[in-house]
Amino acid sequence: MQTYRVDSAWGELVRASEHGEAAGVACDSQDRVYVFVRGPRPVLVFDRDGKFLRSWGEGVFKRPHGIFIGPDDTVYCSDDCDHTVRIFSLDGEHLRTLGISGQPSETGATSMDYRTIKRAGPPFHYPTNVALAPSGDLFVSDGYGNARVHRFAPDGRLLQSWGEPGAGPGQFHLPHGIAVDAEETIFVADRENSRIQLFTSNGDFRGEWTDVARPCQVFINTDGRIYVAELGFRAGRWPGTGEAAPGAVGGRLSIFDGAGGLVARWGGGDNPSAPGDFFAPHGIWVDSYGDIYVAEVVISGGAIGTAIPCHTLQKFVRQPLGSLYCAS
Repeated sequence: MQTYRVDSAWGELVRASEHGEAAGVACDSQDRVYVFVRGPRPVLVFDRDGKFLRSWGEGVFKRPHGIFIGPDDTVYCSDDCDHTVRIFSLDGEHLRTLGISGQPSETGATSMDYRTIKRAGPPFHYPTNVALAPSGDLFVSDGYGNARVHRFAPDGRLLQSWGEPGAGPGQFHLPHGIAVDAEETIFVADRENSRIQLFTSNGDFRGEWTDVARPCQVFINTDGRIYVAELGFRAGRWPGTGEAAPGAVGGRLSIFDGAGGLVARWGGGDNPSAPGDFFAPHGIWVDSYGDIYVAEVVISGGAIGTAIPCHTLQKFVRQPLGSLYCAS
């Protein structure tokens, strides 16, 4: 029996009021935790016990969105409002930039509202997240102002792009998160269509999973399980969509097996300030011990300024036996 307990003390180390909301989280090969925040010190680095080690990235990013760390400890940071993906060493040395700083591609979009997109375009228009395939190819979900996935060679050459606005197979309404499994199946969190689409590495549609509520990010562990941070239907609502319906699902975490079967799920947003519940899950990572980290965007999600004191980051520690959160 696989079980988890929430480590409430760990989450207290990252407060939105002090550091900015946590857009993303990732771990390096030593299980150090890199929290990508929208604040004056964008990359906060902790050891796995929560001891603060250092920060970097000051003055570099316009708006942090997603972070991914490859097996060689290269760090990939998506900056949606700068329309770039920047690549760094673990200590923050800048290695390369994909995209042109401050220059969005032409898609007809007039804002971050995906509903204004007129056509699919080249990289990038508000890119969201990054994933690395076993082959070394880099896949980028793009994003609020585009409706595409872009595939890059290890040297940064654009190899191909696929997707267009819409709700059909291979179409997207906000490709927000992305992950690649050991067989190079591409999992894309198609947030506003409330589904995860699966593709081959060449962009051929393989299927979709619909038992998700506005998925923001996907992480695939070495055991083949798929971890999904779901925004739900209460936070981050678009203009004109009104209030959430009574009983609408809120933020939650879901774990699936490789065939899309639900293994475990918790949260739902009924009490978003309680340990183990969520307001606006946005980023997710699992370390080598099987512990789960979930980053939340509590400011842009709409919690700050209300009476809801929400988490910025939560850690769920894998347990050998009995816990409130159980997975078979």
